[in-house]
Amino acid sequence: MRPLVVLGLVLVVAGVALEGAAAAGECGRASADRVALRLAPCISAADDPQSTPTSSCCSAVHTIGQSPSCLCAVMLSRTASAAGIKPEVAITIPKRCNMADRPVGYKLHAALTTS
Repeated sequence: MRPLVVLGLVLVVAGVALEGAAAAGECGRASADRVALRLAPCISAADDPQSTPTSSCCSAVHTIGQSPSCLCAVMLSRTASAAGIKPEVAITIPKRCNMADRPVGYKLHAALTTS
């Protein structure tokens, strides 16, 4: 099942790349959908809010989390949605990775409750 999810993610990203989203967004020149692929090591942590994320997952979250708006956009991206990621579980990953400065949690929570 997971190989199909990865294939689906690749197809979604290819489609986004073909759309020509050259404008800078929350994640700079890269789209949130493209950056979402960097969180592939977090797939199991995004399925189970009680699991301990892997070190590679936490490393990716810390890197992407340098821009909280990018991390939020990634968690709400079409790529994450296509992979079956539940944003309400994904927003717990920065805390589970002991990310000290994680203001994205309450901002993302607000986005989830207003949509």
